[in-house]
Amino acid sequence: MVDLLDPSNVITRMFNAQKYDEMYEYCKNLLEKIPNDMVALQNISLSLIYLQKFDEAIIYCDKVLKIKNSDTYALKNKIYALENLKQHEKVLELCQKILDVDPKDIWALNSMGLSLNELNRHQNALEYYDTVLLIDPNDVTALMNKAISLSHLGKYKDAISYYDMAQVIDSNLKEIPLAKSRLFEKLGMSDDAFLAAQGVLNKDMEKIKNSAKENKCSVFHQFCEEEFEKYNK
Repeated sequence: MVDLLDPSNVITRMFNAQKYDEMYEYCKNLLEKIPNDMVALQNISLSLIYLQKFDEAIIYCDKVLKIKNSDTYALKNKIYALENLKQHEKVLELCQKILDVDPKDIWALNSMGLSLNELNRHQNALEYYDTVLLIDPNDVTALMNKAISLSHLGKYKDAISYYDMAQVIDSNLKEIPLAKSRLFEKLGMSDDAFLAAQGVLNKDMEKIKNSAKENKCSVFHQFCEEEFEKYNK
């Protein structure tokens, strides 16, 4: 039987209900009774992150890390707070602490890459996204951020390929069509830019362009015709 009054259960209910102010006050009361209560320390920092009080969240993360300096949960909360404070050099240090313990921690690898991007060290960031993709080739975060890194480095065709891979895995990512379209425009490929903006995958673009040639019409008209046929079916 679940103990509804157990602090972990109370905190979980507050978190799920997005009652972050109440969660903060509840954890604060727990800490007044037991200053080193790990559940309260971890969750008060989490509540402060959701309340966007990042400096204060870091104070409680540090209290956890003073008790257990390799606590992954506290390290990740602190990293998230530091990211929001744009303190990316510190983020790199903490990500490395996690990776020293677990070199395959995908969250830390992606966070390392993101901070390197923010520091305009895009080539270095690629190394971390590549490591993620060796562990999980379908990691959308790494695919997206590798595409962004390649774009910054002027490698537009490669960037388009990685955006496309991410789009195959998750077609609901609304930012991909426009990102791909802009890169095709930079390459002077206007038809591909149009098709990309409509959400067409790379593998389907050639088919539409070839059909347009056969029908002696523009890619725009061919695409509209095919969409009309799909709609009627």
